Amino acid sequence: MELRQLEYFVAVAEEGSFTRAAARLYVAQPGVSAQIRRLEQELGEQLLDRSGRTVRLTEVGAEVLAHARRALAGVTGMRLAVDEFTGLLRGRVSVGMVRSCSSVDLPELLASFHEDHPAVEITLAEDNTDRLLEDLHRGVLDAAVVALTTVTPPGVGLHVITDESLVVVVRPGDPLAGRPAVPVEALRERPLVSLPRGTGMRACLDQACADAGFAPRVAFEASDPHVLARLAARGLGPAVVPASLAAALAGELHAVTVTSPRFRGRMALAWRSDGPAGPAARAFVAHARTVLPAAGTTAGTGDG
Repeated sequence: MELRQLEYFVAVAEEGSFTRAAARLYVAQPGVSAQIRRLEQELGEQLLDRSGRTVRLTEVGAEVLAHARRALAGVTGMRLAVDEFTGLLRGRVSVGMVRSCSSVDLPELLASFHEDHPAVEITLAEDNTDRLLEDLHRGVLDAAVVALTTVTPPGVGLHVITDESLVVVVRPGDPLAGRPAVPVEALRERPLVSLPRGTGMRACLDQACADAGFAPRVAFEASDPHVLARLAARGLGPAVVPASLAAALAGELHAVTVTSPRFRGRMALAWRSDGPAGPAARAFVAHARTVLPAAGTTAGTGDG
């Protein structure tokens, strides 16, 4: 039995396809099929059901899969332990970020880490905060820059980068334009402009409205706070944006503070509270916490 056979078997089981597994492994599909057939011959059992459009595990295959994963993880752990002992950092770091993450220079962060550890492979994915946190818990990501409300999600450690108020912006002449502050109930009958569900600012809006006993009427959604501001400037409805963005557009839009409760958003680097799995991921989190600013030293929350 070869480690390569176990690696191919796990890939096919996870992808549900010999073709996708071969693409993931950067090998020819016939080679994958041949190695798995040899593994099945050696074990004396069929591990995969190939009769349908999707390749599925047999009952025996499901049992073997768990052992195959542990065997591959053990080999990876041995290699990482040796590299860590000799001072050579290898491995892979998977990083996530919220869309329109303008307040964090993530390319510079990734580049500086790569310069220090060129043997570490780095990947980057973009999504909204809800899915990034889910991928953190599942182990798909090692770290992610997320946008949050004042509530800290369970099971994650945080390095808060920015922490600022969120405000409602409207164009001059809007009924809210002459009021410096309003309760959230003032938004009850208004069509609103907001980020999509799963983002930090949207969660803040939804929770505040729910606490007041109503659901917000979100008529326009966009993933970029600057687009939200432009929609509000055209009179399409009040928009929830970071206070720093509202200040930058003070000549075009009127900012209204929402009280009872106050809106607030945070941008933070997040990782699993029990720590990243490998030394490369732990090194990345330590590097990011050193390089990224702490809350209060920059303005802006991005979208998330």
